[in-house]
Amino acid sequence: MDRRLHLTRIDQYIATQLLVALLLVTAGLVALIWLTQSLRFIQIIVSHGLSPFVFLKLTMLLVPSFVATILPITCFIVVLFIYARLGGDRELTVMRAAGMSDLSLARPALAIAAAVVLCGYLLNIYLVPASLRAFRDYEYEIRNQIAAFLLEPGVFTPVAAHLTVYVQSRGQDDSLRGILIEDNRDPANPGTILARSGQLMSDANGPVILLQNGSRQQIDAKSGRLDILTFKRDIVSLAQASKADTPEDTDAAEASLTALFSPAPDLTAGERAKWLVEAQRRLTAPLAALSYTLIGLVATLSGMFRRHGGLARPIGAVIAVTLLVALSLGVNNLAARVLPLIPLIWITIVAPGLVAALLLVSKGAPR
Repeated sequence: MDRRLHLTRIDQYIATQLLVALLLVTAGLVALIWLTQSLRFIQIIVSHGLSPFVFLKLTMLLVPSFVATILPITCFIVVLFIYARLGGDRELTVMRAAGMSDLSLARPALAIAAAVVLCGYLLNIYLVPASLRAFRDYEYEIRNQIAAFLLEPGVFTPVAAHLTVYVQSRGQDDSLRGILIEDNRDPANPGTILARSGQLMSDANGPVILLQNGSRQQIDAKSGRLDILTFKRDIVSLAQASKADTPEDTDAAEASLTALFSPAPDLTAGERAKWLVEAQRRLTAPLAALSYTLIGLVATLSGMFRRHGGLARPIGAVIAVTLLVALSLGVNNLAARVLPLIPLIWITIVAPGLVAALLLVSKGAPR
């Protein structure tokens, strides 16, 4: 009974160190990535006077994808560091002298890795796709809101795809003078709009210009003649075209797992392959945390104790995990081109963990 209580306290001692280090390292790396990725939004927010809360909401929607990407790597780093420190302080030696095997010593790390795997599945299957969809919708909404702010007198301003606006002057009440609009959003009927004056307004879909006393000029596709239509009043929307709900306009990273396994039949062969590979990536990526943890355990628990520490095995583990990450990225890209290679996605993630587990078991007898 006392021995079991002793082992439970040792497990709690190691698990606490692993968990605290994992939270700190993950939070630090996520903050660093968030800072570097959010710089591209700062100029838009500052230039157009939008609220800081808009910036925070927009960038925080990317955090789940950051966490899902780095969580397996941070789990490996933490396991390698904590167990190497325990070995360097001879705590592992004392624990082994108490009759603990390598498997017993690895138990807290494996428990943490299992929790990371579950968290990874929650992120990859549910939270990340939902947050990316919300990010895309919110970014679209913001870009439409600031389209009106982009109009500067005397400047040809591309406010949306295939839509360029020029205004000669702009009043403080958003009144416009000398308006020229090049509208090529409809490839079949591109046209040029001229107006003496107008008013910048906003509706439910975004900013619009109420044009007065103008004309629309376009080339007739059949006759090749220039058609001119004059008007006293017209409305032109400056909002970007609404995002279509077709699969072609939906990124694979935003699609649900069910949609990834059942891509629409009107997708091209290349797009279908990307969707299927993305589905396999979501199912295998969380398992990388367990494989990398096992590699870290083998590097720190195997071999004899050295007075001044052994750097060869930890450095070898770091190199091995780095190569595995690069290999996984390469296999994903290759499988998207050659679908029969999809099983390699599972092999590159699972096989290293199985090999590391066998090595750990073979060294698992009490010392």
